[in-house]
Amino acid sequence: MSGGVDSSTAAALLAESNSANSSGSSTEVVGLTMQLWNQRRLPQLLGGEAGEEGRASGRCCSLDDVYDARAVASFLNIPYYVINLEKQFEAAVVRPFVEGYLAGETPIPCSLCNTEIKFAQFLTTARQIGAERIATGHYARVRRDPQTGRYQLLRGVDRSKDQAYFLFGLTQEQLAHSEFPLGEMTKQEVRAIARARRLPVADKPDSQEICFVPSGSYRQFIDAYLDEQKHHAESSAGEVVATDGSVLGEHQGIQNFTVGQRKGLGMAVGEPLYVISLDPSKNRVVVGDDRELFRSRFRVREVNWIRPLAPGDAVDAHVKIRHNHPGAAARVEVHASGKAVVEFNDPQRAITPGQAAVFYDGDEVVGGGWISQVE
Repeated sequence: MSGGVDSSTAAALLAESNSANSSGSSTEVVGLTMQLWNQRRLPQLLGGEAGEEGRASGRCCSLDDVYDARAVASFLNIPYYVINLEKQFEAAVVRPFVEGYLAGETPIPCSLCNTEIKFAQFLTTARQIGAERIATGHYARVRRDPQTGRYQLLRGVDRSKDQAYFLFGLTQEQLAHSEFPLGEMTKQEVRAIARARRLPVADKPDSQEICFVPSGSYRQFIDAYLDEQKHHAESSAGEVVATDGSVLGEHQGIQNFTVGQRKGLGMAVGEPLYVISLDPSKNRVVVGDDRELFRSRFRVREVNWIRPLAPGDAVDAHVKIRHNHPGAAARVEVHASGKAVVEFNDPQRAITPGQAAVFYDGDEVVGGGWISQVE
């Protein structure tokens, strides 16, 4: 229970289903909230958003969200617990996020959080208190293939809210013990259910920001986190170059840039410039015009295949290279050691290392991994 309307409605539906069960069997519903990040850390980032106690509000997993989740559990009359996973979250999500930017990538922490924390750690904790299954408010669906017996991950019915993209890393074990009560619903239907049941969070706005970045600026977060960790690079300055290698200017750290970025380049040459790529080995930011952002082929690491495929296999798939990317037809070649090569039928704009590439067959998520190299 994150304290938002989605997980609260999911809990309400499960609790209601349990109370309506007349078969004689009983399924107890327990609410769990994961405490992932100390909102009082890095107080210099809180600014005007901090309350009297120095806490940030309005983001996923804030202290206000814990309060809201507890209020919903009380309203539903179900047991409720908060579990502290701050150390695990920092090790598995926050540090890779910072290290990714320093390495010239653009990480996507929500997918890491789902894979490493919300399902791996959450499922372990749930079992420790005697729970056999976990449920979340994600807009996604799980189905068991009657022929193979394997579990499939499917997009949510509401494509505008679909979150299967962020769940590509789930294993068969995790899918087998997971439920997504909202997967067949639209966001409007979920809001209507929450209001009809008078849930305390029925009209609470959705959270859009990264939970551990209270200022909304990942650059400020990285600087503050590195300062807290007493990590000071000798020099982060480097060259900004055109795609032909000519030097156009200087930058103060490749972590301040991402592929496709136009604003904040700190130079004017009479025509729009975009970040085409980042070269951490030479500490260079490569810029060019918009046409140079379009590429067709890239490599993927740490691929999780939900549908089993073997090295040497190749599959035609609809591939998304970021959450808001509509996806495009591509050929995916399966390599050994969790790697794959993707080639789009038509070039796509701003393929970005560090982002997730997710492979679909219709509504089914075949697999996915992290973009490592654009060719």
